[in-house]
Amino acid sequence: MSGGLVAVVVPLAAEHAEQVLTIYQAGVDEGNATFETTAPEWETFDAAKLPAHRFAAVEGNGKVLGWVAASRVSDRCAYAGVVEHSVYVHPAARGRGVASTLLRALIESTERAGIWTIQSGVFPENAASLAVHERAGFRVIGTRERIGRHHGVWRDVVLLERRSPAIT
Repeated sequence: MSGGLVAVVVPLAAEHAEQVLTIYQAGVDEGNATFETTAPEWETFDAAKLPAHRFAAVEGNGKVLGWVAASRVSDRCAYAGVVEHSVYVHPAARGRGVASTLLRALIESTERAGIWTIQSGVFPENAASLAVHERAGFRVIGTRERIGRHHGVWRDVVLLERRSPAIT
């Protein structure tokens, strides 16, 4: 597909579950999105993601093009303003600005909530994800080398963060 994004960003809800998990599984299957080997069940996904900070990009016909969601990084009060996020785009919708649009929605929602840091870990082979994050104001803070095994192979993870200039 080519062309710009023709979708709206809406709160990610149970009605999107099947499509969201299908997109998640596509990322899992491609091998450079996550250490997971299968997408979780909806109940597990739903329980792990902060309701106020998860969104879907949806076309007028109801098709989900992508999603973004954040989770708390810690129960410790010192980390109350820090979340970790994931963003996934349907393979047929890539190159249309879906991830950028979803990241903007996430940044806006987290800043309204007083969250000062959004972080993520990305495989270094996932150049598209690294580029979209850089455009959204994320910076590389380091690489965790050989941090985990994925299909029997040690993988590195690039750590990214975006510090809100609005939260002081």
